[in-house]
Formats: sequence, structure tokens, C-alpha cells
Amino acid sequence: MRTENLKRFTGDTKLITKFNVNFLVYKGFHSHLNEAIVNYAKGRVLDIGCGNKPYEKWFNTKRSEYVGCDIIQSDLQKVDIICNANNIPLENELFDTVISTQTIEHVEDHQGLVNEAFRLLKKDGYFILSGPMYWHLHEQPFDFFRFTKYGFKEILEKAGFILIDVKANGGMWAVTGQTLIHSFINSSSKNIFVRTSCFIFRKFRMCWFVNTFFDWLDNLDFNDVNTLNYVVVGKKDSSF
Repeated sequence: MRTENLKRFTGDTKLITKFNVNFLVYKGFHSHLNEAIVNYAKGRVLDIGCGNKPYEKWFNTKRSEYVGCDIIQSDLQKVDIICNANNIPLENELFDTVISTQTIEHVEDHQGLVNEAFRLLKKDGYFILSGPMYWHLHEQPFDFFRFTKYGFKEILEKAGFILIDVKANGGMWAVTGQTLIHSFINSSSKNIFVRTSCFIFRKFRMCWFVNTFFDWLDNLDFNDVNTLNYVVVGKKDSSF
């Protein structure tokens, strides 16, 4: 059973400094998500898996209405419609923009989520979607999938979308740095060397050094053969 009132990200980007253990993923993700919103968002907006609606304010004057749905209520009581992502109780073609961030990996029927976005969009509307290629297990046991750019292309086009844009959030060096941080903060080893190393890493907040070094490497030698996350944009063509 899903846990009610889970603490969710609130959208406070001031907290995402190089001392934050998730800096490497948020840096690219937030940059590309903001770019997608600026370039494509408009009118009535539906947020599937909205949680605390962390990106609602990013839409500012580009929206006329912002509606959020999720499978459970968030800790800040931001969810307007509680429902499954593949069965949203709303009429066809109500929205100009549908957004779903970091939700699709938690939906058993991920194709159903994409199909619902297509159904609920007006003609010439845009679907802004994000999800991980690399990330550790989280919100267990409701963590089902990881996606490549070809996987996103497949599920969007299967629903009827024209794929407009695909952005990799971080390259192979960012993945290496993020994996290293996850290993230090998630280890439960009883080995004295490992335990001491992890204690030193946390005590002296060494994630700052890892974030700084691997962010520098990622900028110096960007290669998205491996990436942390994707932001993709699909369009519902007027012919539908």
C-alpha cells in the first residue's frame, strides 16, 4: 500500500548546492526542465504525479490553470485529484500542456500514463516528461523502471506523440560521481574500513568535493552514453 502524506520535493532550488547529495542530477535536470517549460508550456496545465507541485511556479504567466493529480495526497496537501496515472477521471482534450516529472518509473503501467497524457491534451498540445536512466532504488517497492532515450521515444510514439526533444541530464562523469556519492551514503557495511570511510565522507561533507570534481569532468568531457535522467517533449499533432 502507498504511504499517505510522503514528504516530497517542494521546488526550493536554493537547497541544491554542491553540498547537496543530489546536486549532479538536479543541475542538468532543472536546466533542461526549465528550458522545456519556457519553450513549450502554455494554457491549462495538468501535472501527473504532482506531489507538492514543485515546478508550478516555473510556469508563472505561461499558464491559465494548474491542476495536479497523484495516487496519494502529498505532505503539503497539494494534490487536486487522487487517482491512478493510467486512469485520470477527466474528459478528453482539456489541457494545453501535460507535465510529469520523476513519476513514470513508479507507475506499473507506464504506457498507460503516456496514453492518458495524449488523451487529455488538446491538439497541438505538448507533453513534458522526465524520468531516470540511472538512480538507486527509492520509494520501494514502488520503483519499477528505468528508461533510455530510445525507450522514451518508443512509448511516446506508441501513444501517438511526435517526439520534439530529448535532453540527457548529465553525462557519464556525472553518473560516476552520483554513483560514488550513493555508495558512501547508502552503505550499511559492517567492515571497519568501509564504515570509517563512509563516516569520514559524511562528517566532512565530502560530497562537495565529489560534486565539484565530477561536474568539472562532465563539462570537460560530456558524453551521454550514460546519463542520470532525461527530459523529453512530445507534441500531439493537429491531425489527431
